[in-house]
Formats: sequence, structure tokens, C-alpha cells
Amino acid sequence: MKESDYKTQAWVQWCPGCGNYGILTALKKAVAELEIDPKKLVIVGGIGCASRIVYYIRGSNVHAIHGRAIPIATGIKLANPELTVIVCAGDGDILGIGAGHFVALGRRNADVKVFIHDNSVYGLTKGQAGPTLDKGVKLRAMVRANVQDRIDPILLAFVSGYSFIARAYAYHLKELREIMKDAILHKGSAVVDILQPCVTYNDLMTRDWFEQRIYYVEKPLDEKDLVEKSGQKDRIVLGVLYKSQKETLERVVANRKRMENFLNKFEVK
Repeated sequence: MKESDYKTQAWVQWCPGCGNYGILTALKKAVAELEIDPKKLVIVGGIGCASRIVYYIRGSNVHAIHGRAIPIATGIKLANPELTVIVCAGDGDILGIGAGHFVALGRRNADVKVFIHDNSVYGLTKGQAGPTLDKGVKLRAMVRANVQDRIDPILLAFVSGYSFIARAYAYHLKELREIMKDAILHKGSAVVDILQPCVTYNDLMTRDWFEQRIYYVEKPLDEKDLVEKSGQKDRIVLGVLYKSQKETLERVVANRKRMENFLNKFEVK
């Protein structure tokens, strides 16, 4: 299939230069190269700039409510395990109001992919501090500096039990596309923290700011290196950072159903 096979007629409503354009392009290329039938592709979005992506890629997509994209996606995957189910939402949606569901997905290891559009602000509601913004930082639209410590998506994913953890950069389309493909092919819960400049409200984490700090690893890290490198602020590690294999929620549920059906055959009437 071609990238154009996934194009919709919807007008793309993002600010010029927004990192979401790179994420959209990379995702269309990734699903095209994997030849995923749009009828078997489900993208679930929450609320915010990032979640409008559900209108721009052909699929049986769902625009969910704020913070609830992950449980909806999990239900869809359990109902039809043959579907490719991807969550696309901002750091505020996934790691703010939706943080509990983010942790639960890692614990369950459902075969759902979470692509976090991480720009450290609430872009749709005019630039408030997002969960991934460092304490003490004041951005363009903020009256005062941020008073809360940041959440590290990589470490939170690791302690929650995600079996695939990666970080990418929205303007590096080739690398982002390959990381997305790896995440989609992985069997189990997968998260890709996609760093993206917000050209309207985040006047600190600009393209130049990111490109002076980012670097890639060639292979997944061990647990010690993951903890050490993911927390670095002057050097931001990108790539597939962690992978493991364990039983998925879909297999657990299927095995339980088979056992219950087997036992029901011997039930005394």
C-alpha cells in the first residue's frame, strides 16, 4: 500500500511548523510499509491538538474523551484482537488526567501502542505547563514558572511494566517511522514518547534546542542504563530503549475462555 492510501479529505488544523505534522507523516508511512488494511487499523485519540490525528488517517478511528483513550483502545483490542490499535494523544492527555490508565496498560501488557505527542504544554488550551515540563520553567503563555516536578514517561513506562519503550523526535521522519514500525510489530504494550516542538507556546524546547541535545542508541538498553540515560537533561536519548517478551492480556483472556468452555462441558446439569 502507499502513503496516499491513508490520506483523508479532512483539513489539517495544526499551527504551521508544529511537530504533529512530522508524526502524521511518519505514521502514514509506517502503516503503509506494514501494509495494514485501513479497515483493520484503529487510532484512538483523546482531547487536544495531537488527538486530531484521528481525522487525518484512514481507519476505524475513535475520538475519545480527555484521558480515556487507553481504556477505550484496550476494550477495542480485546473485542477484536486482529485489529492494529494505536493511541495518539498529548503528554497532558496521557500523563495528566490519563496517567492511571497509562500505568494500567503497562501492568496488563495489552497489545496496544501508545504514541505520546510530547511538547510539555497544553497546546489546545493556550500553553499551560504539561506533565513533562521541568519545575521552575516559565514558558511564553505562563504567568508564573511551573511549580510541579515533571513526569518522566520512559521511567513511568518501565516501572509500569511496558514491554516496549522508545523515544523519538518528530522532525526526524525516517527514524520516527522505523521506531513506529517496531512498536506496531511488537506483541504487547508499547509506548513511544515522541518529542515535538510546539511552535506557538513552547519557546524553550525549540527545534534548535532539541537538536543540540538528542542522540540515538543502536540497541535497547539494560535496566541500569535505561534509568541512568532516560533521566539526563543535557543529553536526550532516542531510539528503542527497552524490549521484553511476556504474555499479553489478549492471550491471558483467550486462554481463560478456553479453559472455562472446557470445564463447562463437564458441568453437572
